[in-house]
Amino acid sequence: MNVHRIETILNQDGTLNLVDLPFHAGDAVEVIILPRQQKPAGQKGYPLHGTRIKYINPTDPVAEEDWAALR
Repeated sequence: MNVHRIETILNQDGTLNLVDLPFHAGDAVEVIILPRQQKPAGQKGYPLHGTRIKYINPTDPVAEEDWAALR
């Protein structure tokens, strides 16, 4: 399957113009139109950036029972 993605902005209500498509006259194509999801204006790209992290017992073994060598 050959997939081609184009992002565009509608210039007129209910009208969409697509140009420079990599298909030829007579080719059958399927068109799926999805609205572009936009981030709210104040949303950060990294929501946890700058968040403090607290480690509880950071040197304790983790999943010790899963190690075959310790059995």
